[in-house]
Amino acid sequence: MAGKLYYSRGDPDLLALLVIWETEESAARFELIEGRCPHPLKSGRGVVLELASGERIFSVSEICRLSCEGEGDEGGKGLTRKGSPEQQARVDYWLDWGCGQLKSAVHSTVVAGEPTHDLLTCLGRLESHLSLGHHYLVPEGLSLADILVWCRLYALMSPDNPVSQVFHKDHLLVCQWFISLARLPGFSSAQWKDAGSAAHLKFILAKSSSHTPTEKSTQQPCQTGSTPVQKAGVVKAESKSSAHKRGGPQKGKGQGGKGQQNKAEPKQSQQPPAEVVMAQEKVPAEELAEARKMWAEHVRGVAREPRDPLEPILPVPGEKNILITSALPYVNNVPHLGNIIGCVLSADVFARYCRLRGYNTLYICGTDEYGTATETKALEEGLTPQEICSKYFAIHDEVYKWFNIEFDVFGRTSTPQQTEITQEIFWQLHRKGFISTEKVDQLLCQNCDRFLADRFVEGTCPLCAYEDARGDQCDKCGRLINATELKSPRCKVCGSSPVIKTSDHIFLDLDKLQPTVVEWFKEASKKGVWSQNALNITSAWVRDTLKPRCISRDLRWGTPVPLEGFTEKVFYVWFDATIGYISITACYTPEWRQWWKNPDDVQLYQFMAKDNVPFHSVVFPCSLLGANDGYTIVNHLSSTEYLKYEDGKFSKSRGVGVFGIDAKNTGIPSDVYRFYLLYVRPETQDSTFNWSDFVAKNNSELLNNLGNFINRCLVFIRNSFDR
Repeated sequence: MAGKLYYSRGDPDLLALLVIWETEESAARFELIEGRCPHPLKSGRGVVLELASGERIFSVSEICRLSCEGEGDEGGKGLTRKGSPEQQARVDYWLDWGCGQLKSAVHSTVVAGEPTHDLLTCLGRLESHLSLGHHYLVPEGLSLADILVWCRLYALMSPDNPVSQVFHKDHLLVCQWFISLARLPGFSSAQWKDAGSAAHLKFILAKSSSHTPTEKSTQQPCQTGSTPVQKAGVVKAESKSSAHKRGGPQKGKGQGGKGQQNKAEPKQSQQPPAEVVMAQEKVPAEELAEARKMWAEHVRGVAREPRDPLEPILPVPGEKNILITSALPYVNNVPHLGNIIGCVLSADVFARYCRLRGYNTLYICGTDEYGTATETKALEEGLTPQEICSKYFAIHDEVYKWFNIEFDVFGRTSTPQQTEITQEIFWQLHRKGFISTEKVDQLLCQNCDRFLADRFVEGTCPLCAYEDARGDQCDKCGRLINATELKSPRCKVCGSSPVIKTSDHIFLDLDKLQPTVVEWFKEASKKGVWSQNALNITSAWVRDTLKPRCISRDLRWGTPVPLEGFTEKVFYVWFDATIGYISITACYTPEWRQWWKNPDDVQLYQFMAKDNVPFHSVVFPCSLLGANDGYTIVNHLSSTEYLKYEDGKFSKSRGVGVFGIDAKNTGIPSDVYRFYLLYVRPETQDSTFNWSDFVAKNNSELLNNLGNFINRCLVFIRNSFDR
């Protein structure tokens, strides 16, 4: 296999390849070129393989795999590599461990100058594995995994390194394993060719006097070796069989001297030629100082100082202050995957981005606890509305924590602050003439002796003839309807047929606020970032004449209406639920006005599914504009289409789809769900959660493509910037 290998002197990655070439007879050799790879992305230390095709490989484990596979399909006989899938999986496990956790732990230890917790953890893992009686990392014999792990630990075994004492004091089996490999011909001759340090090798082998190695070498380490590296030249590292035939390594400079059989350990006075000594490359002090300066300046410009978690996050004048909300989920059920991607996960990703950029960010959410849905669920389960809220709030909180949703605040709407702020906004609207009263025809269940709110009524949809439509919306056609429009209505509590009666209710006069909200929408949508469906839905609402909207309901569980004559009613959830963002912030800090009455210094981003758009882009802004009290109003609105489940719709009321607890119980990590949900996020059209596609995307996109890309990047960074 043709290729050029760029390397730096003293790099353990090169040592691994030299061991392979000394051990594996049929291993593919590459042209060795000392110096950095001529590639814009490769500017630091570490090996890089450039194939004849022009492809560049930065991962040392992949380079070693290619070399081990040799020139033919059969591979060599010196190493255990190919075999059953189980055997290959064991080798791959230790390869990934050595190139990931162990390499990082060794690097941190070298930087710290003393054993770190990560290194001790790795050594403990290796000690535990060897205690099972294994002479090598895989039962089948010496493998590529042994070579890479051994080379990772090699840097810590120098005679002047205090870390080396850790091996001999607390990790005897690791020490025995290390020494037994060091005595093998392929390892010992590779050390001479790479490090050229008799003292280093002698130090390692001297430790064997106090430990019984798991395997003894049949050949002593070589005294000298031919120059393994020639700039722009091909080096063919000799295998152990050729070394036996030759009678040991040759003496002298170059490749033409006569060899002499080595029968004893090298004496300290017998040093290899100077040109084979690969001294560790040192970075000039000036370059290190400049790098530290640039890094410190970059960090100061991006990263924020760690904040006291007990101190609330507040806007900072002159900085980017980002207020993020995700639509408040109904508390009456377990959230499903459609809810997750529709609001909380999308907002979470954006909040993480803002924090990484160093923006002053507050991400709030909470459960929407008032309204018909809660009373209905309480009746079904024989609990009070407050008990239902407490029960399902805990479930929501558990689900979102499992999904790693990083709220700054996750609150509730059934609070005194919700009542106080909602009634304050109501009175402001009332004083400015935007509140009116009207008589409304409602369905009365004579058997239950109560007016039926929308969710307490089911019947046949007047538009699509769906027989189980709710009193506010049809799940099949998605259209909003009035309960009195249902055909063959029935009470959801007792099943009897209700009758129409008249009741007085309060209305928000959206028609009077239309000119103000239209002007605001034109400016906000022009300056801000709005999803296309949010623009379309809002444009359709404000293009037509807005009508007064009823904001009260004949319920017991909700924010009470403070107006005389209506005190037995509560506010409609679509009026006060969005005010929950403000009240949840007020529960978080008494300085909530710094966020919600500060439009000049705060940018408000709101995330939701498309069915919530009118209430966030028309009703809520109308309430705040009408109150005219300097409220922060949405600047940017991100809304999704619907996520479907297989061939149908997610439905909490009917238990269709994958719900948070179900996802947790599958045993599949939450990050896999996060990835797939973001991958199929319904941004411009409805998308579908499909189990077979979920498995395929995980294996092909997440593991093979993204996982491999990230792994290569991390290996590249560690190889290039390990100083």
